[in-house]
Amino acid sequence: MSPASPVWLRVRVLRVLWALLAVLLGPWRLWAVIYDFHECTWHVVLNKFQRVGENLESDQFVHQEPVDTVRGVFNMLVDSPIDRRERYLGFPYYLKINYSCHGQHSEDLVRSGHLMGLKPLVLVTFQAPVNFYRWKIEQLQIQMEAAPFRSKEPCMATEVCVMSWYTPMPIKNGSVVMRVDVSSNGLGPIIPSKRFHVNINGFLKMGADNRIQFTVGDELFDIKPRYFVNVSSRPLWYNVDQSPVLILGGIPNEKALLMTSTNFREFSLVELSIDSCWVGSFYCPQADFSATIYDAISTESTLFIRQNQLIYYYTGTYTTLYDSSHSSDKWVRVLASECIKRLCPVYFSSNGSDHVIALTTGKNEGYLHFGTITDGLVSFELLPRNQTTCKRMFVDRCSITWAIFIPGQNILMMLVETQYDDSDQKYHQLASYDLITEEMTTLYTVPLFIPDARGLEFLMILGTESYTNTPMVPKGLSFNLYNNLLFIWGNFLLQSYNAENFIYLADFPKESSIKYMVNSFQGDVAIVTETEEIWYLLEGTYHLYRIFPSHGWDIHVSLQVMKQSSLYASKETMVTLFYEENKLYQLVYLTHGKQDHLVKRLVPMEKLLMYEQHKQIHTVRDGSHPTLSFSNLCPFEAMRLGNLPNPQAYTRQERYLARPPMVLNPSGFHSENSLAVYQGLVYYLLRLHSKYHKPYADPVHDPTWRWWKNKKQDEDYYFYLASNWLSAGGVHIDMGSYEKIYDLKSHYRLPERIFLDKGGEYHFSIFLTVRGYSFEMGTDVGSAFKVQSKVSVGVVLADPSCTESLIKQKVLVKRNSVVFLVTLRDKSLCYDQGISGHHLMKTSMMVKVVGASGFCFQDTHLGPRLQGNLMVPVFIGCPPGKRLAFDITYTLKYMRQQNKHYFDCMHVDPEMPCFLYRDMFYPFFLIQDLVTGDSGKFKGSYVLKIVGGGPSLDSMVDYNEEEIYRYNSPLDKTGSRIWTTKTSETTHDMAFYIMSYERSGIEWLCLENSPCYDMTPQGIIAPEFFFKVLVSNRGVDNSTYCNYQLIFLLHIHGLPLSAKRALFIVIVSASVLVGMVILYILFCLLWPYAVNACNHLRWRINNIIASESYYTYATSSRAFSVSSQSSFGPLSQVPSVDDFKVQDQKHKADLEPAEKKKP
Repeated sequence: MSPASPVWLRVRVLRVLWALLAVLLGPWRLWAVIYDFHECTWHVVLNKFQRVGENLESDQFVHQEPVDTVRGVFNMLVDSPIDRRERYLGFPYYLKINYSCHGQHSEDLVRSGHLMGLKPLVLVTFQAPVNFYRWKIEQLQIQMEAAPFRSKEPCMATEVCVMSWYTPMPIKNGSVVMRVDVSSNGLGPIIPSKRFHVNINGFLKMGADNRIQFTVGDELFDIKPRYFVNVSSRPLWYNVDQSPVLILGGIPNEKALLMTSTNFREFSLVELSIDSCWVGSFYCPQADFSATIYDAISTESTLFIRQNQLIYYYTGTYTTLYDSSHSSDKWVRVLASECIKRLCPVYFSSNGSDHVIALTTGKNEGYLHFGTITDGLVSFELLPRNQTTCKRMFVDRCSITWAIFIPGQNILMMLVETQYDDSDQKYHQLASYDLITEEMTTLYTVPLFIPDARGLEFLMILGTESYTNTPMVPKGLSFNLYNNLLFIWGNFLLQSYNAENFIYLADFPKESSIKYMVNSFQGDVAIVTETEEIWYLLEGTYHLYRIFPSHGWDIHVSLQVMKQSSLYASKETMVTLFYEENKLYQLVYLTHGKQDHLVKRLVPMEKLLMYEQHKQIHTVRDGSHPTLSFSNLCPFEAMRLGNLPNPQAYTRQERYLARPPMVLNPSGFHSENSLAVYQGLVYYLLRLHSKYHKPYADPVHDPTWRWWKNKKQDEDYYFYLASNWLSAGGVHIDMGSYEKIYDLKSHYRLPERIFLDKGGEYHFSIFLTVRGYSFEMGTDVGSAFKVQSKVSVGVVLADPSCTESLIKQKVLVKRNSVVFLVTLRDKSLCYDQGISGHHLMKTSMMVKVVGASGFCFQDTHLGPRLQGNLMVPVFIGCPPGKRLAFDITYTLKYMRQQNKHYFDCMHVDPEMPCFLYRDMFYPFFLIQDLVTGDSGKFKGSYVLKIVGGGPSLDSMVDYNEEEIYRYNSPLDKTGSRIWTTKTSETTHDMAFYIMSYERSGIEWLCLENSPCYDMTPQGIIAPEFFFKVLVSNRGVDNSTYCNYQLIFLLHIHGLPLSAKRALFIVIVSASVLVGMVILYILFCLLWPYAVNACNHLRWRINNIIASESYYTYATSSRAFSVSSQSSFGPLSQVPSVDDFKVQDQKHKADLEPAEKKKP
C-alpha cells in the first residue's frame, strides 16, 4: 500500500481539530438550547390557492371540496412518472409557515433559516368522524415537507426580500377536525414543535361581495369591556376531539357568542340572528328574562344554545360529512312547548351519533329530553319513557339537577332532588336509567351534611362517620368514561369508581362552592369555584391543590411581569378554563389601560406545583455558613421508559409521506406551478389511500404500489433528465418521496392510546433511578440476602374484570436503579365480535409510583413535567385498520395446481378474473393490517354465502333472507342450492357450512330453482354469471374480536344448460343441419334442369325480340316499294301470304342453335 500523502495528513489533522472543537462547544450549544428554546415559535396561517405568495392575513376555512386548478400544469409534465390520463385535483388552501423569535425581525429570521437549510416538517392528522356507519374509522396522518416560496411583493434585492414556506392543506371526506404539527428538520435554528388546530368552519359563507360572512349571525368587531370585565367565568362545552367549532356564551344582556375554529388562537364575537321570543314565560317558572346565552354546546355538526327557557340549534354546512340539504339556513327553535332550565353536555359520541341533554322544569318536571344528532339531523326523546322519574323513584316530588350519559353502556345517570309530601326535607339521590331495558335504579343518597374528616385527606363514606353542621348542596356530576371515575360536586367533592361507594375529599373547603369542573380525560381535573378559584386534582389521588390564588401563582406572575410578557396584566378577568392536548388553558380578558383584549394562555401546572412544593425553606449549617435546604418529597431521582414497542401497532395510526417535487432552480425556490404539482400529488396520494379499500387484494400490500408499478423501471431515466435540467415543467418527481410509513418509533413515551384485540398484550419497562436509602435487604423467607427497593409501582385498571396487569421488579444495585416490567393484557371476556373500529370498549390503565403524585418533576427543554403518574386510554375490540381481502393471486395459483388448468374469460378483466364452472373453486383470504403493513393468510373459520347475483353486472340483484337461506343452506329441500362443499362442519343451527383455510373447496351446483340455473347463452359464448359473495367469521371464529366481513363479486363462466334447453337446442340444431343437407341435395339434382330451363327461357325471349324487329323492318320496306311503283311506273306484284310464311320459316331456321344444325 502506498504511503499517505502530506495533503491527506493535513486534512486528517484538520478533521481531528474540528472534532475536538465540536466537543468543546457542545456543552455551550446545549446550554444555549435550554436557554433559548422557548424564544422561537412557529406561525401557521391558511392561504387560498390563488393568494399564495401574498403577505395577507389568514383566510377562513370555508371551501371544503377539491378544486380543478392543477390539470393544466400536469398536462405539461410529458416526461414524468405520473400517468397524465389520471385526474389530478388540488386543494383550495395552502398552509403558510413562518417563525419568529423574541426581539428579532421575523423576515430576517426566515431568510437566515432558509440559508442554513431549515425546512419545516408538517404533520396533518385527520380526526375520525362520529358516524362510523357512513364513513370508515381510521387514524390517518400525512407528513409533508414545506417548500420555500418567494413573496410576490415588490423587492429591491436580486434574490429575496420576504419568503415563507408552503404546504398543501389537504382535505379528507369524513373529517372536519384537523391537527397540524410543525417541527424542524434539525437544521438551522432550534425551534420547538408546535400544534395548531385547523378545522373546517361550516358556519361561514361567501357573501354577495365575495366577503366571508357568518351564517349564524353578524360579526361584532367592537369588543366592549362590559362584555367580560367583572363577569363570571363559564364552562366551555363541546364534543371532545370531534367539534370543529367551539362556542362560548355568557355575555351579559347580549345574544352573542364567541366562536372559534382554531381553539381560540383566533376567534370572533358574533351576534346571533334569533328572535329572542319569550312566549313561554307565561307557564315557565322563571323570575326574569335576559338576552344572555346561558348554555352553549357544540358538536361535530350542530350548535346548541339556551336563552332563558328557549332552545335553539343550528346545523353547519359540512359537505365532507353529509348532504348539504341537512344544513340549516337559520336558527331552529326546538322543544317550543317545553320549559328548559339547563343544557347538559355529552362529551363523547355513541353509536355513530352525538348527544345533548335538556333538563325540563314546569309542567314536565322530572323528565328530560335526550337529543340525538346524526349527520346534522336533530331529534329529541322524552325520558324516562312511560313514567316520570318521581314515580319510578317512589317519591312525591322530584327535580333533575344534572344528568350525564355514559356511551357504550346506554345509561343515563341523574342527580335528582326528591321530596315527600309529609316532609319538608329535600334529599339528593343518584339514579341511573337504562335506555335499553328502561329500568331505573337508585344508586346512592347524598348525605345531608358534610362529613367531619378530622384532619384526614379523604374519608370513606360508610354511614358511621360524624358530620358537621354545614349542609351538602349538590350541584352537578362529572364522569370520566375511561377510568369510570364519577364525581358529585357542589360545596363538597365526592368521588367513586362504581357509583355506589363514595370517598369524600376533605382538602376542598366546605366554605367554597364549585361552579364547574373541567376534565382532561387523561387523568387531570381542574375545578373552578364561584369565587373564581382554580383547584387541581390528579385522578387516582385524594389531594387537591389550590392553583389560584396561591403562592406559586404569585411567583409565576412576578416572573412573567419581569419578562414583560403580554399575556399577563394587573387587571384581568378569566372568561373560561379548558383542556387542550392534556394542557390547561385560560381564556382571559386583559386590561392594559385602553388596550383591552382577549388572550389564550397556558396554565403552567407543573411550575405552580413545583413552586408550592418549594415554598417551605429550611436553613441548615454547612460548617460556619448557613445554607438553604428544600425538602424533596419525590421517592426517586429520575424516571425513564424503555423497551417500548413500535407504536403504530397499538395506536393504529396510518401515516403517509409526501415531499415537494424537486425544482430545477439554482435558488431552490418553488414557483406557483411546482406548488400546484405538490397539491396534485398530495391529492392523488390520498385518493390512492381511499381507493385501496377494495375486496380484491393487490399482489403488493401497499396503496402506492399501483401508482409507480409501471414507472419504476424508468426511474434512472427520470433522474437523468433531472440531473441535466431537462425535466418537463422545471420539476422532478421522485417516486420514493410518496410512500406509506410503517416503522414509526416510540421516542421513549407511552402512546396516546392503546388498541387491544382479543388476548392482546402491551409491554414496557419503567426505569427508576433511586436514592441510596431506597434499598433494603429482604426480610421474607428465601429473600434474606436479596436487595429490595422501597420504591413501589402500582397499576390501576379501570375495568379489572376485562384487563389484567403483571409487574415484575428487578433491582440494579450497581446502577442505583430499579426496573419494573409492566404487562397489560386483555382477558378475552368483555367484548363480542365487531366491525373494525366500531363499538370499542373504552377503559384505561394508570401507572403510579407510590408517593410520587404531585411531587416529582422532570426538567425538559419544554419546561418541567410531572412524573410518577401515567394514564393511557385503552380501547378493547377490533382495532381500526384491519380488513379481510380476497387473495386472488394465491387463489389462481392454487387452482392451477389442483385443477391442472385454468381458463379465463374470452374478454379478460385483470381486476376480476373468471373461474370455470366445472372446476373446483378454492377461495383464499388475507388479513391485511393497513397500519403496520402486515399481510398474512386468514386461517380462521368463516361462513360463505351468496347474497346476490345476476347474468351481468348491470342486472345484479340482492337476495332477501329467505333466498339467501335457500341458495346456501345444506338443509334446503327446494332444489335451490347454488353450491356445496365436502366439509361437514356447520353452524350451531346447521343452516350454513363453516369453512376454513384447510377446507375451502367449493363445487358449483346451480340447481333447478337457483338463479343461475338454465341461463340463456348470449351468442356463441357459454353462459356467464356474477355472484355477490359474503364472507364473515362472526360467531365461528373465536381467535379475534374482529367481525371480518367481506363482500366481493365472483365471475363464473361456462355454466351448463338445463336438459330441456339442451335437448331443444340439439333438436333445433339437428333440424337446421338436416334441412341444409336436404336442400343441398335437391340443389345438386335440380341444377341441370334449372340451367336448361333458364337457357330455353332466354332463347324464347330472344326469338320474340327478333320477330318483333323483323315485322317492323318488313312493313317499312313494303310501304317504300309501293310508293316507288306508283311514282315511276307500274306496280310490281304484291307477295302473297304463302310467301311470307316461307320467308318466316327460313328466318327461324337461321336463328336455331348451332347444336341442332349438326347431323
